[in-house]
Amino acid sequence: MPLACALHILVKTESEANQILTELKKGKEFGKLAKRYSLCPSGKKGGNLGEFKRGQMVKAFDDVVFKKPILTVHGPVKTKFGYHLIKTLYR
Repeated sequence: MPLACALHILVKTESEANQILTELKKGKEFGKLAKRYSLCPSGKKGGNLGEFKRGQMVKAFDDVVFKKPILTVHGPVKTKFGYHLIKTLYR
């Protein structure tokens, strides 16, 4: 079973996610923005979720981490938790 490691920022609204995405495109650091904005407890660790296997996360999240290019920020991705910006570090 392949392992992946990803960072994410979780917010309530799509517009908030898009605002953060704009900051990232301007060169702001993902980890700092995660600490400031993410509603997930992982925000304290710069959004780092550590290693996980396929199927451990909700499907929409899993699909990004295991199918989209790594080291690129993807999103906003909507799940039952809110809107995510996801950056896969490796898999």
